Amino acid sequence: MSNGALEGIKVLEFGGMVSAPFCGKLFGDYGADVVKIEPLGGDTARTWGPFPDDEPHPEKSGLFFFLNTNKRSVAIDPDNERARELFFNLVGWADIVVQNYLPPRVRDYEISYPTLTAINPELVAISITPFGQNGPYADWNGYDLNAFHLTATGSRYCGLPGQAPLEHGTFSADFYGGMTGAAWGLGALYGRKQCGGQHVDVSCAEAVAATFVGGQNIGGYAQDGKFEKRTGVGMPLGAPATIMPCKDGHVWMLALESGQWNGLARVMGEPDWMQLEMFQDMFTRAQNADAIYPLIEEWTLQHGKFEIMEKCQAEGVPVTAVFTVAEAAEHPHLAARDFLIDLHHAELGKVRTLGAPFKLPECPGGPERPAPMLGEHTEEVLTSIGGLKKDAYENLRNDGVVA
Repeated sequence: MSNGALEGIKVLEFGGMVSAPFCGKLFGDYGADVVKIEPLGGDTARTWGPFPDDEPHPEKSGLFFFLNTNKRSVAIDPDNERARELFFNLVGWADIVVQNYLPPRVRDYEISYPTLTAINPELVAISITPFGQNGPYADWNGYDLNAFHLTATGSRYCGLPGQAPLEHGTFSADFYGGMTGAAWGLGALYGRKQCGGQHVDVSCAEAVAATFVGGQNIGGYAQDGKFEKRTGVGMPLGAPATIMPCKDGHVWMLALESGQWNGLARVMGEPDWMQLEMFQDMFTRAQNADAIYPLIEEWTLQHGKFEIMEKCQAEGVPVTAVFTVAEAAEHPHLAARDFLIDLHHAELGKVRTLGAPFKLPECPGGPERPAPMLGEHTEEVLTSIGGLKKDAYENLRNDGVVA
């Protein structure tokens, strides 16, 4: 890549699944040279779908493809001492090392921050784990949902009152952790002249708490000992604000301000609603939600979701269709912003993926190369960056140390 804002930054990624790879992707898609270290069997994400025709294949995982664009793959046996020496050689090359192993595994691999900075004192090391590097839970095993529910986010947002909390999407805590690591890893790199190398310690639980929860949950409870409970879909203090069924799916409807409510009334052909006392503001509408929502639903069920969306938006009412994945993947608005792009992969052929979620006109960045094949760049990286002679590389490959 030659036009990314992060061109010239060298990143060594040593981890798997979502948090560290997403962090590495954010660097790689915007110009950094990202070398991904994988075990000989590959990143665990290679075993996760979706797969074409539901047939698992290590080079055809949709999750792995998305998380690993613009990277080079090096496959080594991380339990082998000779392989770890190869890794340490690459540490000396890197500006940033990002990993998401739990502290006990970090100790087993002997890749702690002091060990890495003894090799490269200017290194920025990013560690992304469920619970962070210190505290009573630091060594605990955990996955995305363990981190998510530690924050009370599930009990606050996910599901209906009186029912068990629901899962909030897939890997949301890991994605937030990866994004946080990339942002503050870049900040640490920016401040390296003033502060030297730094260890960026990211807790996925804290990344979720700082965004999903904030003052509405932990912060609010700390102030007055009270907390809001789950309300399901919608807002307890304003209406309409909910998902409504329609003829061919659902729409998300929000009409809290007076102008929005009046616009909705006009679209529905109910101008008298603008004058009714029980509908005068979002608070009184919330108090009368049991009367309002059935009236709106009676109307929405007679119309298609895109028809409702377009008519409401024409009146300034923030209503959108609830898109299916297939509808979003072909939507002209996303395509017009170059957010939907096609890449060619040796095993998958043409693959539609997501581009940059922001615009930098002078150095746009975004995915340009597909996710690598397992070990696709092992020889290239170890000989050009790691200083390994070709015959030494062949010996290591024959011995099963690299692939």
